[in-house]
Amino acid sequence: MSERDTTGSGAGKAPEPSGVDLARVALRAAREAARARGDAAQQRKQARRGGLRSGARADRRDPMALGSAISRLLTERGWEAPAAVGGVMGRWPEIVGEDVAKHCEPERYDEGERVLVVRCDSTAWATNLRLLAPTLVARLNEDLGHGTVRLIKVVGPGGPARRFGPLRAPGSVGPGDTYG
Repeated sequence: MSERDTTGSGAGKAPEPSGVDLARVALRAAREAARARGDAAQQRKQARRGGLRSGARADRRDPMALGSAISRLLTERGWEAPAAVGGVMGRWPEIVGEDVAKHCEPERYDEGERVLVVRCDSTAWATNLRLLAPTLVARLNEDLGHGTVRLIKVVGPGGPARRFGPLRAPGSVGPGDTYG
């Protein structure tokens, strides 16, 4: 038995560090505590800056191109069909031709019914567009995807507000009398 262990209970235990060993243990503990404080300070600093920064390689945190961001937003929100139909309204002259586009323009699209409403400036053009409607529906569905447009509803010219007075025939609807 050693001089320190008079009771015999410390047999097999490592002796407690003393001197230089105790200094090394204390230094290691101080370094770990400093590292922990530094990591916490670094995390607070990054939080103030707006989070982690990207390195040299591409990362999901990197900014993305505007077109990619808009495409992702449209897909996430389920706005593909309305956006595509909006694009058709912008490209209407390319789809139907310049002469038809001068006299007929798309007004609105009902997504639930899948109906495109087109207003024409005269009854003659409205009749012409009614005859072209099946061809236009096929062309639009080819461009937008099958079943996006089920029907084209053609609306004729809007007449002036109805005025009632002594020079009006009873039951007359004005310029709309010839359109039916």
